[in-house]
Amino acid sequence: MIGKIFRRINSEWDKLVKKKMPFWFYKSGFLAGVYYTVFNPGFRRELKSVLAGKVDHLRNSKDEHANYFMLVRNTHRLEKGLIMRPRKPVFATNYITETNNSYIGVMSSDLVLADSKQTKWFSDVLDEYFSVVESHPVIDKEKDRYLAFRKKLQSDEKPSASSTPYQRDWESFSDISFEEFYKLNRQRRSVRWFLEKPVPRELIDKAITAAIQAPSACNRQPFTYRVLDDPKLVSEAVNLPMGTKGYAHSIQTFIVVVGHLDAYFDERDRHLIYIDASLANMSLMLALETLGLSSCPINWPDIEDREVKMSEFLGLKKYDRPVMCIGVGYPDPEGKVPYSEKRSLEKIRVYN
Repeated sequence: MIGKIFRRINSEWDKLVKKKMPFWFYKSGFLAGVYYTVFNPGFRRELKSVLAGKVDHLRNSKDEHANYFMLVRNTHRLEKGLIMRPRKPVFATNYITETNNSYIGVMSSDLVLADSKQTKWFSDVLDEYFSVVESHPVIDKEKDRYLAFRKKLQSDEKPSASSTPYQRDWESFSDISFEEFYKLNRQRRSVRWFLEKPVPRELIDKAITAAIQAPSACNRQPFTYRVLDDPKLVSEAVNLPMGTKGYAHSIQTFIVVVGHLDAYFDERDRHLIYIDASLANMSLMLALETLGLSSCPINWPDIEDREVKMSEFLGLKKYDRPVMCIGVGYPDPEGKVPYSEKRSLEKIRVYN
């Protein structure tokens, strides 16, 4: 009897918090903050993750620390300065020191030394920058420091094409027509029935190689594809998100897309893990289609107990957030897909 009374009280309180209180607190940022601080913990994990990422970013931003994400961001900022028309004779004075600090820190560590293409990009862009920018007290000091460090990195490798801004070669462009591209987009549908056939890792890697060509804010690419293809791990992972009931057993390879909030120094960029990862994920799913595979994007709900389970399952850090999941496999030719008619152009497009 007492238990029934408590359940009734909890139910009524839940209705009050979720269905009535929002109308009392939504009219100002302060009241909204009170609502989510006192009555509804819905944003608690995001707040903690954003702050943990900021702290880690700041910790790695000290002199000559290996802040990889800062180096990527600032290298891209230098690129944008190099392509400006007209190009300023002096630029980047306010961030060239931190760029140099991160460059020395990263190149002195084992963070990306295995990724020779990206480390070459860092060096090539800085080489280009210091060769064209005009004299300035800050720049002159950093140039001397950079060149002294670069001498230690010189190798006997033959020079290859520069990884600096370039003019696109129109003759080498893809000849895919709009009609064929549209056909591919119509072909891609959320498939939930797959053959019991393992997916070769080389095909997954091909699709991801295409996906990571997607645009990303300041080229930071703040996400990782956690690919699970061990049947035991897949059988556990497919039940962590919601919405897989009834077809989870059919998924052959399960991908969890994880965003890294340590890529950012400010709360203003906290949404970029979702934007950048989603840009890449669409390319990933289209690439899978060209390889004879199909996929099903699976929403990741911000529910605390599921967040805890996924975090423990993948060994995530405090600033890591699951963005979404993707089920992959060879489509079962006898399986159906929802028709899912899309909104008309007129309903979804507005000019000016």
